Amino acid sequence: MTQVSKQQSFFAIIIRLLSQIGADPNDTDDLRLRKLLFVISVIFFATPPSTITATVLFAIGESLASLILFSFAALGLLIVILIKLMPRYYPFLMSCELLNVLLMPYFAFLILGGFNTFNLAIVWSFMCPLGALVMTDRRIALRWFIAYLLLFGMLYFLHPYLPMTNNFSQMAVVRGALFNISCTSIVTFLLLFYFVSQRDMFQEKADTLLLNILPEEIAKILKIESRTIADQFDSASVLFADVVNFTPMSAKMTPVDLVELLNEVFSNFDTLVEKYRLEKIKTIGDCYMVASGVPHPRPDHAVALTHFALDIQNIISKHEFRGKQLTFRIGINSGPVVVGVIGHKKFTYDLWGDTVNTASRMESHGIGGSIQVTETTFKLIKNDFDCEPSGVVNVKGKGEMKVWYVREKKG
Repeated sequence: MTQVSKQQSFFAIIIRLLSQIGADPNDTDDLRLRKLLFVISVIFFATPPSTITATVLFAIGESLASLILFSFAALGLLIVILIKLMPRYYPFLMSCELLNVLLMPYFAFLILGGFNTFNLAIVWSFMCPLGALVMTDRRIALRWFIAYLLLFGMLYFLHPYLPMTNNFSQMAVVRGALFNISCTSIVTFLLLFYFVSQRDMFQEKADTLLLNILPEEIAKILKIESRTIADQFDSASVLFADVVNFTPMSAKMTPVDLVELLNEVFSNFDTLVEKYRLEKIKTIGDCYMVASGVPHPRPDHAVALTHFALDIQNIISKHEFRGKQLTFRIGINSGPVVVGVIGHKKFTYDLWGDTVNTASRMESHGIGGSIQVTETTFKLIKNDFDCEPSGVVNVKGKGEMKVWYVREKKG
């Protein structure tokens, strides 16, 4: 293991240990992140600078200010320990720490003379509304920010009563101001940087999940506006694939084995959907539905979908899934379709129209191991595939229809 890998492993262990402080199995990912940021802020960002400053103040004789900052650091660590011991009181303990961050630096600032002696300890009080914004929500953060502004405004009235001198030399005052400004700047940046990076990671996961449900352009629309999404496509192709004798087979399997079998089979289909740039619509039990030519029109929609059908038949015929040899019926039809998103919760991207219904009939009227297509689809693919006429089938609502079986690619 390289030195960099060891360091990464070390930090990963530290983060994992810190994330367990105040952890609750019912916490959302967002709350878990906020708790982790709180613990990191107290242990790494608040305690070390305040302890250093308190030590320096004690060394030069500013005992009261030193005591305040030591108390600030100790109280922060105590609150972290209490959160570990009593996680259900996290909201209250979080408020206590925010009050600690708001008041302790403010009192130290006043005792050291405020602006009379140009000490900038008060900048640490700004970590209170900033921390509330990152670790709670906007409404709570706004209240803490108003409290911070009110305390800051009180300096106008307290200024005449503050000490005019302290035990700092002029150079020490400058160094102290630089220390406070630089430390709060670093803390602010690191806190926001980590929060934004984690937020982006969660957003990426959410976007990936959304794109696994909806086409990319549909997902983009739904993210920025709320409206009915429906489009008419004059020419597209629809495929249904269904397992032969699935019901008696499933009766002999445990629920877990059944779901794992379907997941393994349909995962292979999903890979082929990406290969041929098709659009998976849904699975209904053991039935797999996919379309070509939506939401992006393409002249070869029927040809691409037939390539997909032949490939899945090839996979099914050459492999066993969970020790079982499966057989699929496949039906394809081409024509106009309506596509859109229905529902406000658990919404789906779906297809409607006579073309869809007829494609389903092609599957249900087919035979195992076959790819049955309508005359409309046959005319679109006959130059690319060898097809065999199989007579007519009586389709409900359509009457008798000529159908073909796709055998193989030409050449």
